[in-house]
Amino acid sequence: MQTIAERLESARAEIVQATASAHRPSNSVKLLAVSKTKPVSDIMAAYEAGQRSFGENYVQEGVEKVQQLSDLTDIDWHMIGPIQSNKTKVVAEHFDWVQSVDREKIARRLNDQRPAHMAPLNVCIQLNIDDEASKAGIAVEQLDGLVNFINLQPRLQLRGIMAIPKANPSGEQQAKTLSTLAELFAQYHTSLSNFDTLSVGMSSDIHQAIKHGSTMVRIGTAIFGKR
Repeated sequence: MQTIAERLESARAEIVQATASAHRPSNSVKLLAVSKTKPVSDIMAAYEAGQRSFGENYVQEGVEKVQQLSDLTDIDWHMIGPIQSNKTKVVAEHFDWVQSVDREKIARRLNDQRPAHMAPLNVCIQLNIDDEASKAGIAVEQLDGLVNFINLQPRLQLRGIMAIPKANPSGEQQAKTLSTLAELFAQYHTSLSNFDTLSVGMSSDIHQAIKHGSTMVRIGTAIFGKR
């Protein structure tokens, strides 16, 4: 039975391999450890093995973990799940990143409720890149409007795009989706100074995601085991 530290090392090695295969710089892809439904003890095991960025899907569970580990000030906490309007305040008060912004109302509330003593909240816009009814996120044609809106919010820092592509796509479909994401990211990366994050890729598609320019991959089960 592998430990969390051993599985984490395997995940890092796979990222290094995929990055090298894509002829990209060795430090150009960040690992986000998705710790949803996992106990604080598992997060501590990953932390002790050097992991500093953790992703949570559920607001209340995530906030409780942030509070329990508040003495570890070098952790970056990412909210990657959907957020209801009545949960924006606690998210704005506790998280460092929100990757799942998909409408102006949520962006406005996160901005207005971000405490003045904290740094601006890093946000990514979630794209529903394959137009799946079961998934959150905006359509590509809505992206420009939301980018412009977020850039007007003083307590938010727009960092990039997040997407969850279709599961089990054909090779052709996968390449098309990831290429579209790469093109959109490049467009805004060129024109906006802090737009540096393309959050796409999980255990099943990490190599293709990195090949197409992902700067952050989200890995959960391969590090923490099945839920």
